[in-house]
Amino acid sequence: MPDAHADSPAKATAVEVPTFHQLPLDPAHPPHAAWGVWGPADQLGTLNHLTHDRVVAAAKEVCSGVRISLNLPLKQSFLRPEFRPSPVHEVYSIGENMHDDRIHFNTQTSSQWDGFGHCGYATGPFYNGTTADQIQSGRSPIGIEAWSTQGIVGRGVLIDFAAYAQKHNLTDYDAAARSEISLQQIHAVARECQITFQPGDILVLRTGFVEACWSKSFDEQEVISQQSPGQFPGVSNSTGILEWLWDSQFAAVCSDNPSFEAWPPKGLKLHEVLLAGFGMPIGELFDLEALSAYCASSKRYTFMLASSPLNLEGGVASPPNALAIF
Repeated sequence: MPDAHADSPAKATAVEVPTFHQLPLDPAHPPHAAWGVWGPADQLGTLNHLTHDRVVAAAKEVCSGVRISLNLPLKQSFLRPEFRPSPVHEVYSIGENMHDDRIHFNTQTSSQWDGFGHCGYATGPFYNGTTADQIQSGRSPIGIEAWSTQGIVGRGVLIDFAAYAQKHNLTDYDAAARSEISLQQIHAVARECQITFQPGDILVLRTGFVEACWSKSFDEQEVISQQSPGQFPGVSNSTGILEWLWDSQFAAVCSDNPSFEAWPPKGLKLHEVLLAGFGMPIGELFDLEALSAYCASSKRYTFMLASSPLNLEGGVASPPNALAIF
């Protein structure tokens, strides 16, 4: 029997992609939805931009052999919302001088990829028209296991906005509170770092949230954790950001904050359109501190990014198990 995933998650060649202003393809679909761009049964969304040729090109970023983990500890300690309790880890004996361990954890308690089942449109549907009932059945047609077949591998591009804000003394920017990063500011960082974006890139945004949390006391971290809604920095909740992300053909986006976009949203809720509309994975709470330091010292802001999500049928999120490789 042929392997249904033989060409996943990247097709051998790129397909012709409509522009943002041509979405949705069907007027009956929600605003900006890209349903049907890669077929009605597609499970990969913008990961389809990670074609074989683009992965080969990303491998050319590797020249020093330096590898940097982008994963916070699974038991990360600074963000503890009640709806995402800390993992429970048990080591136990299975015989003389032999051990197993087991762990119970929320897949979004630390560094994570948001899968397509995580957030739907306010009107109900998820990516490609999937319903909440399908997702809650545990056998969702857009489960995160589809991403695990060949992983998420491509050229990562770091936009170190936290470093830019510090360099330019942007006193109105607070990495531990709700602050918006505009598209103009992203382009300004790219110009300073001589970054040219390419189709299939994985956008990596450092807001400084992780660094800010680590610098605070336990009580101060507790205040951040218990705010409802949470108050986090991120990209502006704008149509302009959506248009740029889609027309640039990013394969995925990730950041060191809990939401990628500024939270709570004021205006558009990007989660709805990115996950349910575009089918664009959102990475959150990535550990970008060592990456930031290495990029600054080497003056290299592009690298190969390799991530291996869980092979969990019907999963709605996953630890990224991600590395930046130079």
